[in-house]
Amino acid sequence: MHPSDDTIISFEAAAKLRDLVIREQDSGTAYTHPIDTQVFHIRMASTAGRREAASLLLRKMYGWRGYDVEPATEHVPNRITLFAETLNVTVGTMSLCLDDRELGLPADENFRDKLDGLRAQGRRLCEPSRLAIDKDVTKRVFAALIHISYIYAHNIHGYTDYVIEVNPRHVMFYKRMLGFRDFGGQRDCSRVGAPAVLLRLELEYMGAQIDKFGGLMEQAPGERSFYPYFFPLRDEPGITTRLLQGRD
Repeated sequence: MHPSDDTIISFEAAAKLRDLVIREQDSGTAYTHPIDTQVFHIRMASTAGRREAASLLLRKMYGWRGYDVEPATEHVPNRITLFAETLNVTVGTMSLCLDDRELGLPADENFRDKLDGLRAQGRRLCEPSRLAIDKDVTKRVFAALIHISYIYAHNIHGYTDYVIEVNPRHVMFYKRMLGFRDFGGQRDCSRVGAPAVLLRLELEYMGAQIDKFGGLMEQAPGERSFYPYFFPLRDEPGITTRLLQGRD
């Protein structure tokens, strides 16, 4: 464990990624990281400086596609931001918005009617957003960010569903790698100036996949999803404890 007392979890992994979405355009030459194995730390972006570092990475990874991304240095009551760090460099980030009667979710801007239908059924919604992973970073960083957001939303706060707006070109990635399903069709996303598709994932399904595959990594050769790269189920109590102790 990293000595910093605000680390949610640390892990060692190879610093290489080839199949993750939202990355910089290939330059035509191979990229080789100088270190084959690195230690990654997952933390909360609980200060303005950390939120700014996460926003810088987000603007870097989205900017080359021409997407407009607003900076997020101010604290939003119903949103947490996680970030991954190695060698004091921010290499991954995501935010998680918890549905709130007054604040709602970012997806309400484009899909309010669809989300209200789920709310009427008693579903408790949360929205992963502002996801960015630096180029050539291990897929375990992506898996760690998603797994910790799941623990925070489902295990601690009792939310039942992820809803997520993604660019049409990334729909198959989220379906194949995490099990998202079509839910709201395609509409124009006013926040980034690009089309967006609304997908849904029931968190009970995610929990079952973590239970089945979490921690197996390369020992699950027939499984194409990212779930083998999630933490093993035995790690969840420790992560939960650190989240409950105020690592936010």
